[in-house]
Amino acid sequence: MDHNEIRTLGIIGLGYIGLPTAAMFAASGLEVLGVDVDPGVRDAVNAGSAHIEEGDLDELVATVVAQGRLRAVATAEACDAFIIAVPTPVDHHTHAPDISYVEAAARGLAPVIASGNLVMLESTSPVGTTERVREILRDARPDLDFGDGERPGEVHLAYCPERIIPGKMLEELASNDRIIGGMSPAASAAATALYKRFVQGACIESDARTAEMVKLTENAFRDTNIAFANELSMICETLGIDAWEVIRLANRHPRVSILSPGAGVGGHCIAVDPWFIVSSAPAQSRLIRTAREVNTAKTAAVVDKLDAMLREDTQAVLACFGLSYKADVDDFRESPALDIAKELTRRHPGRVVAVDPYAEVLARQDGEAARLLRFEAPEVAQDSADIIAILVAHGRFRAMSLSTDKVIVDVVGIGR
Repeated sequence: MDHNEIRTLGIIGLGYIGLPTAAMFAASGLEVLGVDVDPGVRDAVNAGSAHIEEGDLDELVATVVAQGRLRAVATAEACDAFIIAVPTPVDHHTHAPDISYVEAAARGLAPVIASGNLVMLESTSPVGTTERVREILRDARPDLDFGDGERPGEVHLAYCPERIIPGKMLEELASNDRIIGGMSPAASAAATALYKRFVQGACIESDARTAEMVKLTENAFRDTNIAFANELSMICETLGIDAWEVIRLANRHPRVSILSPGAGVGGHCIAVDPWFIVSSAPAQSRLIRTAREVNTAKTAAVVDKLDAMLREDTQAVLACFGLSYKADVDDFRESPALDIAKELTRRHPGRVVAVDPYAEVLARQDGEAARLLRFEAPEVAQDSADIIAILVAHGRFRAMSLSTDKVIVDVVGIGR
């Protein structure tokens, strides 16, 4: 099939990346089939509703579902092209990458792919994962041609990572440049033609391994820069200096741009992806490994500080303001703030309350958090707590006037 003839697209995984991508392709005129193992996700999508909070996504999903251009199913069906957008976590103890979801998605696709199909991987993955997808498909379908892209009827494979931010997903899906890493020039051309249906940014063609490394590099770069700010904040606290004032003044240098420190690093990307590089080249990735360790240590330092305060005043109540991984999003994946609230609740049962504008979302997604944490509204928590820890700079918290008779531990510099 010529790549210009693509009319149907299957997207495996309808999460934070898969669903917005599916909606955008459906809006471009394709018939999109979303595949997800979660029946709740499928029911929500088929009812015309987004199961994640993301700007205009709910409205867009409702529109394309009503037009009959997007539907959700449990298993893959025949399409002209496919995108794999499933999770790629790491083991929290060994930091080894887990591509089992990608492998399972490839096995699920194998029975329905056909000659001339295009298969793209969007999941952030260790270098070589696209090759692994091809290996699985080739082993399962020896009747198909997975060659070098020179012969008619070959199945094309490409790696096309997303680079979007929660809160601006739809905007950035369209406007950001895309790296198109084909397993062959023909695969890159086919993927570029497909993404150009709605991508206004440049589609830059490369090879799959380079594209995989580019995605990891982007997030490792950001992790390293955040680690500098977090390490600086710990140094300043030890020396009795205001870290935010140091950063403000240092940033007046024309070639210095230090980020703001926080409670650590969260989200599925920055807190995870650098370990993919470390696992691939452990001897050469000393700085990247250290940055990850520094950001993890910052979370532990916040826990230790608040723990010491609660041990010193055995009657004090602590309110943890903010649980998501960043401000003004309902995403709690790898959230250091959530880890802090959970750990302190375990150490001091009945003395910790949690505050977050997306607490209802968290309670639905995280059974442990629902059982363990005691949630309160911001105003109630401020009145009842003796210590207030600002862990996430949600806009609602910025608009509050924090009580002056409370002990305030501002981890994110919300008052700056």
